[in-house]
Amino acid sequence: MTNIVYLSLGSNLGNREGFLKDAITQLVNYPEIEFINTSSIYETEPVGYSDQGNFLNMVVKLKTSFSAEQLLEICLHTEKELGRIRDIRWGPRTVDLDILLFNNENIKSEKLIIPHPRMHERAFVLVPLMEIDPDVQLPTLKAPLNEVLNGIPDKEGVRLWKQINGEDAFALFEN
Repeated sequence: MTNIVYLSLGSNLGNREGFLKDAITQLVNYPEIEFINTSSIYETEPVGYSDQGNFLNMVVKLKTSFSAEQLLEICLHTEKELGRIRDIRWGPRTVDLDILLFNNENIKSEKLIIPHPRMHERAFVLVPLMEIDPDVQLPTLKAPLNEVLNGIPDKEGVRLWKQINGEDAFALFEN
């Protein structure tokens, strides 16, 4: 398992925490995916389409032998298995899984852009990402992530919802 991956997870329908937990469980059930760490869970107001409930957001760090494209297919399959319906752009969803970073690679294809093209604009992604890896670098930016985060106007809207403590976070998350 040579690829280091950061995924963003979000949910704003139903049992939001349950959907985050179920998504992680489904991902780590693949022998090709190893769980490394998770951020705490943060609650944020919706971005883009505002007529919906608040989101729970978090970031997980994984190791995998899957390619980025294979991992994307697994993420899309997981979303579908957990009831995600894509009818309104940026609309309500049971679960949303986005590949933020895949090693330190720049990937651009018809289906996938890595690093995630809007992650540097989204405090709800950067806050949990920096919690689990404050030194992570975006291959497309020269500025450190803390400087990028300081330039985002809505960072105060990212509120801690459930504290997760470090390396045994997945075990705590299961409780």
